[in-house]
Amino acid sequence: MNKIFTRISLIVFLLIATVKIYSQNYNISFAATGATTTVSTVIVVNLTQNTSVTLNGNDILNLGHVGINETGLNNENLQIYPNPTQGSTEIAFYAEQKGNAQITINDITGKEVLRFDNRFTKGIHKFQLNGLKKGMYFVNIKSETYLYSSKLISQNTSQGEAVVLEYLGYENEKVNKLKNTNSTVNMPYNNGDRLLFRGVSGNYANIITDIPTSSKTITFNFIACTDADNNNYATVQIDTQIWMAENLKTTKYNNGTPIPNVTDDTAWSNLYTPAYCWYDNNQSTYGVIYGALYNWYTVNTSNLCPTGWHVPTDAEWTTLTDYLGGNYIAGGKLKETGTLHWLNPNTGASNLSGFTALPGGNCAPSGSFFGIGGSSYWWSATEYNANNALRRGVHYSYSYAYRNYSGEQSGLYVRCVKD
Repeated sequence: MNKIFTRISLIVFLLIATVKIYSQNYNISFAATGATTTVSTVIVVNLTQNTSVTLNGNDILNLGHVGINETGLNNENLQIYPNPTQGSTEIAFYAEQKGNAQITINDITGKEVLRFDNRFTKGIHKFQLNGLKKGMYFVNIKSETYLYSSKLISQNTSQGEAVVLEYLGYENEKVNKLKNTNSTVNMPYNNGDRLLFRGVSGNYANIITDIPTSSKTITFNFIACTDADNNNYATVQIDTQIWMAENLKTTKYNNGTPIPNVTDDTAWSNLYTPAYCWYDNNQSTYGVIYGALYNWYTVNTSNLCPTGWHVPTDAEWTTLTDYLGGNYIAGGKLKETGTLHWLNPNTGASNLSGFTALPGGNCAPSGSFFGIGGSSYWWSATEYNANNALRRGVHYSYSYAYRNYSGEQSGLYVRCVKD
């Protein structure tokens, strides 16, 4: 009897301990160093669960297991009412600027139960959601410039209803702010989840990835990275290197001299001098998201990147991929997660590095465009032979980081690394 009692007591103790570990909550605050010590906005993406929240820089992020009675997570740009719902609820979100956005609803296991993709104008967009079965869900809204996430509790006991999201209309004004300064924002978190933090302060942006194991302060290192067109770029430190966290899109050298924009296929194919283009010659659709495509003659001027930055050599690319585990798996750690931009299955994508590689395709030496959604390639500053230069690339079907070469007349993307 004593042995049985001891076993039962041990099982109960282990269950309690397990629950405590699972439901541990951590408080994350934010600070800044470098070019500014102020954090204005923080976007937090749970790369493991594919959820996100947006905070003010002086808010506190509470990470932990979200209980069924909690109804937090609404932020200033996303409202859900009523929540909990008996079967029908209204969702309103603020689109910060015109562009494509994706609305997804996932259940507590992460299974996607609804997806809605559309192009939205700037302003408030309202929807009526019906048909969710009883349970807890996460509403996620994701675009190039904003990421919102909120929990939704459904107490609907009806069976057999289809989940339907109906568009109700548009208002050209911002949703009233739901939180004041020093608010606490909740986010579902399980031990081992990897988070991406994007801190913004004026023209500066910095990205950090982390797996929190305790309450802590995330300190962003804001570094100037501004090109001759006054485009400002987010930065990310990966081991000892500091990289741009997005592709270059300047139309000028860093001394202000314009780079020729060549749009004709024949003219491009006959070039042996510097030039750039936008994918499909469409800046508004592709250039804003993916950046500009440059031939290698532009790279070889050594005058392309913002002051204090340079196009990485092949050796510097190798330093990056070696740190990420080698070419065989580094590609997945470089790629943005999910399929907002990438084609399925986006194999191995974890964005563990914060590099956030997007599938911008490329321009062939003939001037034709291909590969959008499926691949991306970046120049190195290292020539392979008289007609080719070394490059790195990633693909939606593989977790590799490719090391090969392209003809110098090709149009590829550029990521700069800090001097």
